[in-house]
Amino acid sequence: MNAIKKSGFTLIELLVVIAILGILATVGLGSFQSSQMKGRDAQRKSDLSQIQKALEMYYNDNGKYPLTAELQALLNSGSSWTAASGQTIYMKTVPKGPRGESYCYESDGTYYKLYAKLENMQDPMIEESGCTSASSKCTCSCNGVGGYCYKVTSQNAP
Repeated sequence: MNAIKKSGFTLIELLVVIAILGILATVGLGSFQSSQMKGRDAQRKSDLSQIQKALEMYYNDNGKYPLTAELQALLNSGSSWTAASGQTIYMKTVPKGPRGESYCYESDGTYYKLYAKLENMQDPMIEESGCTSASSKCTCSCNGVGGYCYKVTSQNAP
């Protein structure tokens, strides 16, 4: 009798290939999500830096920082920040976080503190900013609300 020769893959070979592809996809997706999280945190830090520059311009014009209620309303709305005279534009658009969250601001007019909630709890800037993190919780609080992980302040902040 003539043996019929069949070409193709066996079921075991196909299962092994599918398993390997699944493992590679899982590893790749995890790295991708971590990169996205770090990118959003970098955007938050950049936003706070831009707000700091605008606060220093405001201080140079007025001799004090805006009070908590004044600037927090702008941070929540995301609108433009201009001087009362309308002549000076401190920020064309006050930024919101990458996921639409507001930043938090505290001030009594002589100093300020700006806060953001970071996603990457292993970010070394959390400790350097004066906040601490434990797994998924952060210790800084702003205006009575906790959970902030990153803080920037004026040079004379207590």
